[in-house]
Amino acid sequence: MKIHVHAASKSYPVFIGPLALNELGNLIAKNKYTKLLVITDGIVGPLHLDALKAALPKEIPSGVYTVPAGEKAKQMPVFEACITYALKQGLDRKSCIIAFGGGAVGDLAGFVAAAFMRGISFIQVPTTILAHDSAVGGKTAINHPLGKNMIGAFHQPDAVIYNTQFLQTLPIKEKRSGFAEAVKHACISDAAFLKYLMTEIADLAAVTDEQLAYILRRGIEIKAQIVSVDERESGLRAVLNFGHTLGHAIEMSKGYGTFTHGEAVMIGMVYALHLSKQVTGLTFPIADFVQWAGQLGYETKIPEDLVFQQVYETMLRDKKSVADQTRFVLLEEIGRPVIVGMDQKILESTFADLKKSTH
Repeated sequence: MKIHVHAASKSYPVFIGPLALNELGNLIAKNKYTKLLVITDGIVGPLHLDALKAALPKEIPSGVYTVPAGEKAKQMPVFEACITYALKQGLDRKSCIIAFGGGAVGDLAGFVAAAFMRGISFIQVPTTILAHDSAVGGKTAINHPLGKNMIGAFHQPDAVIYNTQFLQTLPIKEKRSGFAEAVKHACISDAAFLKYLMTEIADLAAVTDEQLAYILRRGIEIKAQIVSVDERESGLRAVLNFGHTLGHAIEMSKGYGTFTHGEAVMIGMVYALHLSKQVTGLTFPIADFVQWAGQLGYETKIPEDLVFQQVYETMLRDKKSVADQTRFVLLEEIGRPVIVGMDQKILESTFADLKKSTH
């Protein structure tokens, strides 16, 4: 399966399927890279690095740099260490970095490629469901103690190679994290897709290969369509942050890695749905959505120990905020998102309600 992403700065293919890795060698040969640097993590490397290496052309020099797993990879010292390794390996402007791992590795490796010699090529080879969102669209970043993804650049990959066989080793917690982004895509763009998910997916451990292929394809199509209109998030693309304003604040407040990204975003989506009911008049049955999410193993209540004022200060630093006003992606109806400047009192009262109730 092949999807084309048409961004303003460049167009590139996304290959999806159990044999997608076979495309990697052809891409590398076609683009005539001088050297390759694979950035992976300590979990993915031992599981799948041999398979990736076997797909690389033997005649092109390559190296591997291993970073910590998860959000610990997205730190300034790790970024600097990657740059140092690339310099010592003699990478030049015609070299290519291969991001081999989940969303965190993709974000880090993409930012390394964006910054190294003012920008070199990179290829995304994602190994998680979550990365079906983060690997497409060219957002690269690392975290700052005061905010998630605050240091980064827009830098589109040369290609995305989504070899679905790598997903077979994912633990259920990571499947849950990635699936939340598919739910997000459905909420903001496709009511029929959301109905399909809520009707057909009752157990994430029992998702079939055919179902997963459809979910990944539809999610990537939605992401690609939005990116083609607004590459640098000057307008429409901000709707991809549905659930993320509170989700990022939960991740940061609880400590990166305590909640997976998708688990935090699911809570953020429930929060945004309740805000939408009050602000835009959304008539969607939120209780049914919450019950379904709980059946899939998601927490939908705001953690009891989170203090609103602390979270609100984090939300004010969100990249959608303008003139010290928090802006949220809300839904007028499923598939019709709108960005709204929010009153602090509504945010606080809804926050308090969702610490008590799952509905």
